[in-house]
Amino acid sequence: MEPTHIEHIGIAVKSLDESIPWFEKLLGLSCYAIEEVKDQRVRTAFFLVGQTKIELLESTDPEGPIGKFLEKKGEGIHHVAFAFENASDALKSAEEKGTLLIDKVSRKGAEGMNIGFLHPKSTHGVLIEFCSK
Repeated sequence: MEPTHIEHIGIAVKSLDESIPWFEKLLGLSCYAIEEVKDQRVRTAFFLVGQTKIELLESTDPEGPIGKFLEKKGEGIHHVAFAFENASDALKSAEEKGTLLIDKVSRKGAEGMNIGFLHPKSTHGVLIEFCSK
């Protein structure tokens, strides 16, 4: 099972209100969507760069995953997401190859994607997301 492309790069930010205009000016692109994912306690903003997206992540709860990340590491790259035909199958395949998972099956994420995360303890310190439509 191979990924079809890098779906997005997630970047944790303190404020979408401050970060969106900065990225728009830097990239010369417009943010095309802002969405709150309540169960992940995050607001997201997206930019399309070719086939790959930049996903800005703002915490809506200091105890949520992005809130904890910002407290511990500050702003910066949070994860890299790879697109697959089926995220749950890709997670299962990764687990069969000895990779530790955060999510054993995919769940709903931003933009209606099915998402699941691999544990950074088994991915050389990088939080990796598998996703599918």
